[in-house]
Amino acid sequence: MTVTEPASVPAASPAPPPPLAARTRSAGGSPVRDILAVTARPEVVNFAGGLPDPELFDAEGIAAAYRAVLAELPGRALQYATTEGEPELRAALAERTSARGVATEADDLLVTTGSQQALSLLATALLEPGDTVLVEDPCYLAALQSFRFAGARVVAVPGDERGPDPQALADLVVRERPKLFYTVPTFQNPTGRTMSAGRRAAVAEAAARHGLWIVEDDPYGELRFEGERVPWIASYEAARDRTVLLGSFSKVMAPGLRLGWLRAPAPLRRACAVAKQAADLHTPTVNQLAAARYLADRDLDAHVRRVARAYGERRDAMLAGLAEALPAGSRWTRPEGGMFLWVRLPASYDTSALLPEVVRHDVAYVPGAPFHAGEPDRSTMRLCFVTQRPDAIAEGLRRLGEGLRAAGGQAPRPRPVRAAGPYSHQKCHDVRSRTCCSA
Repeated sequence: MTVTEPASVPAASPAPPPPLAARTRSAGGSPVRDILAVTARPEVVNFAGGLPDPELFDAEGIAAAYRAVLAELPGRALQYATTEGEPELRAALAERTSARGVATEADDLLVTTGSQQALSLLATALLEPGDTVLVEDPCYLAALQSFRFAGARVVAVPGDERGPDPQALADLVVRERPKLFYTVPTFQNPTGRTMSAGRRAAVAEAAARHGLWIVEDDPYGELRFEGERVPWIASYEAARDRTVLLGSFSKVMAPGLRLGWLRAPAPLRRACAVAKQAADLHTPTVNQLAAARYLADRDLDAHVRRVARAYGERRDAMLAGLAEALPAGSRWTRPEGGMFLWVRLPASYDTSALLPEVVRHDVAYVPGAPFHAGEPDRSTMRLCFVTQRPDAIAEGLRRLGEGLRAAGGQAPRPRPVRAAGPYSHQKCHDVRSRTCCSA
């Protein structure tokens, strides 16, 4: 058989590969990650990241848990596992959840690879392109990314220091017919505010009345410095059948474990498990077993109390130095826990435009504009107070003041301040007071 060789043809330029999916072009990256890449130099006092202080990790306790698991259960720890999660870990998480006010069985939970994956799974299970999602204003950046990546239309619910406005929420539910409302009700990222019990009840009632999923994200709730704990929205009767509660070990144990979980009604939980099978089959077995062993052998609550005490001192250090660092007329939140506080400079300031000059002074923050689903407030910024020790916080605020003066041309008014309520004001004087004299 004779094979005929194809005639030679002139070489042509190769065709370009097919384009990326439209959602990857429209969703964008994380501004926080972009800032961290620029500010990775060790001399930078970084108020930008949401990073727990590694010096406060219980590294010895976690290492001991891994050693025990690998010595006693090596075959199981290094093997594939079920999508839903290891039984020991789910049982321990169910016990902790029940103790905090929401009766939970192990089968009510799905273990996820960080609570960020839980958001992605929920977006996959619940949202079609074009569906509407309601969020707080401002809102956690990675949630905005997840919902937009799923093709959702994201609408902000206006609010104040106590959380979203219940009437505005109810009106938007009627007008927009959203699939879900996403909230971080306790020590919110980025503002640090906590939604009041009355607002939580109103959210639950609105969801029940109008047909709405509530996604209640609680990564920071255990990091309380003062005040009384507010019950989860999931504990309200009206919301029991429609609230997804998200949790994470990232802020209370270690983020490198990448362990989170979601508690959801059975049909939605099963849909998320199917989505997870397509994403990663299951969360790493060895990490799950080590976390379960840690919970069995160590007192996580005592560890969290130690961390919260340290973080509370750092919050106080930041509150004590803000008045000298910021321009006159600035306001800021006074969180009772968590990792962040929210600053609003006078309206003439644009924190995104100012950031390059401030970074040249070896300090960094996150501009507030990207946290808004709607019209951004460009005079805002988020400051993380937990990664640095108090002396580094004081130095970082000094640099922040210098950077703002150099970039904005306005000198801050040095005056003691107390930070309280939704915001503190320059004429308040008691750092530990909870009410503002001019509020």
